[in-house]
Amino acid sequence: MELFLQFFVNGVMVGGLYAFAAIGIVLIYKATRVFNFAVGELVLLGGFFCWSCLTWFKFPVWLSLLLALTGAIIIGFLIERLTLRRLIGQPILAAIMATLALSQVFRGLMLFTWGPSTLPYPTKVIPGSPVMAGFVVISNELLWTFFLSIIVFLALGVFFKRYRMGMFMRATAENQQTAQSIGIDVKSVFGVTWGIAAFVAALGGIFMGARVGLGVGPTPLIALKAFPAVLFGGLESIPGALIGGLVVGILENLSGGYISPHFAEITPYIILLLILIFRPEGLFGLKRIERI
Repeated sequence: MELFLQFFVNGVMVGGLYAFAAIGIVLIYKATRVFNFAVGELVLLGGFFCWSCLTWFKFPVWLSLLLALTGAIIIGFLIERLTLRRLIGQPILAAIMATLALSQVFRGLMLFTWGPSTLPYPTKVIPGSPVMAGFVVISNELLWTFFLSIIVFLALGVFFKRYRMGMFMRATAENQQTAQSIGIDVKSVFGVTWGIAAFVAALGGIFMGARVGLGVGPTPLIALKAFPAVLFGGLESIPGALIGGLVVGILENLSGGYISPHFAEITPYIILLLILIFRPEGLFGLKRIERI
């Protein structure tokens, strides 16, 4: 039982990391109908920005975090402004392929700038030490990741319900043409959406870097494991992205602990296949019925 609880808790905490990437995917899909394949690289960029501020410029932790998150937001705006905005009116597949191309461009630039090696953070970014809960040991980095994913989820809920831009984003997600007809600047909404998604992804990258370091190789796998989380919850559901991330993290850790660490690597994709076969709209998704 103690071993089960340890695997379960670790899964919940790791699931918080997957949730950051999953929420970034859902935000962009809701507003633009584009499935963002560059989310893994956005996760990594946020982590590398923070690492660079700490290592190259010797900035304090608080300033490094601020600059890294600001840089991520700017990157998100630039992606939308310089690339995807020019594809408005083109088939949606063109925009999706653009995100795939961007992911490879970013990966090449990161390899050129930071190299292929895994880089640990030079100083402790996240305060505290591992927490003992009975017989269960909880990493303080994963604990902060989990709680911050909950805070991000709640903050986005308030943003969408109480703030003008949040309501504009909801309206645009429902119907872009209708949103334009009532005077909403849809292009600005797209830019803000990409900025917020990049911010959320960067948070995940910073926490991952604080825990295990940063490397161009393994980090995009976080995004690949976030895709099953997104589909589990539903492509348009932010609560579903959070819950999906937790479920994928739990099942991955349980299978790795009880079956094999190698089996843990394929568990998210088994989940993905089962979802696509039995409930392609996801747990919180809606079936779209088209009348012919």
